[in-house]
Amino acid sequence: MTLMQGHLYAVDEQKLHIFNLDQPAAPVQVSDQLIGWDIETIWPYNDKLFIGSMSGMYIFDCISPASPALSSHFQHARACDPVVTDGRYAYVTLRSGTPCEGFSNQLDVVDIQHIQDPKLLHTYPMTHPIGLSVKGDILYICDDQDGLKVYNKSDIAAIDDHLLAHHTGFQAVDVIALPYNDLLLVIGQNGLLQYNATDPVNLTLVSTIPVN
Repeated sequence: MTLMQGHLYAVDEQKLHIFNLDQPAAPVQVSDQLIGWDIETIWPYNDKLFIGSMSGMYIFDCISPASPALSSHFQHARACDPVVTDGRYAYVTLRSGTPCEGFSNQLDVVDIQHIQDPKLLHTYPMTHPIGLSVKGDILYICDDQDGLKVYNKSDIAAIDDHLLAHHTGFQAVDVIALPYNDLLLVIGQNGLLQYNATDPVNLTLVSTIPVN
């Protein structure tokens, strides 16, 4: 789920659900839309929603917040598919294994300059990537048992040449770079880890919340 323009947007395996938050204590569901099958993730950017599924990425225009309209669909081989964006490019991780039934483990960089015609630019091999996040020129990738990887993505054609840090020794499943401060939240087998990411090359562990 995510918040944008006074609305809450949530996805299940098939649908996008929209709630009006004019009265935050009493949200009102205004509509839901059938997207497709095997929907997994949702990421907001300006007035767009980027939705990841096992078969591709959907981009919705939310100029009318209560009625998002499909702008485009980028299709790939069947695989688990989280997606984030910086507004110019979308970053998609594909991973193999049940329940995704795919065989690819990679990072795809998709050009979204023409939002109605997204194009694959580059593919980088990964171990078994799951969650990812982006903030400024920094791209964070949770590569499962291979830990957390921190990249400088400013050279879009050579992201794999700019690995700034690689934190190993734990399973990294998902990551959120908070937009309003320098905290980085990472979830994995050790629980919820909070890092100070003021210096992305040298993340400082702030706290650990164990999760069974």
